[in-house]
Amino acid sequence: MMVKIRNKKEYKIFRAKLRKNMPAPELVLWQVLRRQSLGVKFRRQFSFNNCIFDFYAPSINLAIEIDGESHFQSLAARQKDRTRNEKLLRQGIKVLRLNNQEIMKNLEGSIAKILRHLPPHNLPLRMGEKEKTYG
Repeated sequence: MMVKIRNKKEYKIFRAKLRKNMPAPELVLWQVLRRQSLGVKFRRQFSFNNCIFDFYAPSINLAIEIDGESHFQSLAARQKDRTRNEKLLRQGIKVLRLNNQEIMKNLEGSIAKILRHLPPHNLPLRMGEKEKTYG
């Protein structure tokens, strides 16, 4: 029997509560990520093993975590995040960390950071730009 490691049923209710009570920075970023506006489908509050990511793009194994004050106040919290990120990377998942204030004060800069982690073929076209064809 194969062990399920993604979106475990025991986390379903908790993930739903997280989606209903998203902090303002997560809501702001979700408005950009939803409907594949960056060329990649992101899911909210996606679980993998015992982690719940704020946002996750399964097609490219990219998790986005929005960090609040608590992540920066203690050395122990930062070390825990680093250890978790390293463990996830060994399992093939890249974690991009953005902070609350960065999203609220510089959304375009936060989006630019996300775009740098997307494969070039997934980048959205600019307004009015047509897809190039070769041949």
